[in-house]
Amino acid sequence: MEQLLPERKPINLPQPNYRGERFYFVTICCHQKRQLFNGPARCQWLIKALAEESAACHFTIHAYCVMPNHVHFLAQGLDAESDLLHFLKCPKMKTSRTYFESTGQKLWQRRFFDHILRPNEPPESVAWYIWLNPVRRGLVPSARNYPYSGSFSGMKIPSVWSNPAFLPNWERRSTSRNGGPPQKAVPTKVERTR
Repeated sequence: MEQLLPERKPINLPQPNYRGERFYFVTICCHQKRQLFNGPARCQWLIKALAEESAACHFTIHAYCVMPNHVHFLAQGLDAESDLLHFLKCPKMKTSRTYFESTGQKLWQRRFFDHILRPNEPPESVAWYIWLNPVRRGLVPSARNYPYSGSFSGMKIPSVWSNPAFLPNWERRSTSRNGGPPQKAVPTKVERTR
């Protein structure tokens, strides 16, 4: 007797939600969560691919962070025709093909995780959450010390934090009280260039 597998619930919204001048917080994980981005050459290769594809697909990246087994970024569509699903497909396909040709292995998980920012959600708080990933993982003492994070739009990584309410709702925690790096840290001000 043939046993049917349960149908997977889609984790993404219908396609019209991914078009336009919206802000999107995206996470793409490495296949089987392997630590494939643990050296400068591969991290810089991914950052370059992300920069090229975001510009070609009419997106700007306000914040990104390449971690050993995943990448986070905050993207914004630049016009009404900006299509996040098309944008994500391009760098994933190109980097996957190149990686497979050199290693014979898969690079990315099939799916991605996203959060479409609501109008009242400040993008700066999501950017700060992204930049703090290596601090929370204990890779660096300060967000400014991590070489594989930044912005293609000119948003600056702040050096001072003090307000836990500035973090996205899903990540509000107090800063460290023992003098060590904060568990969750927030800036008092984020500089933006236009």
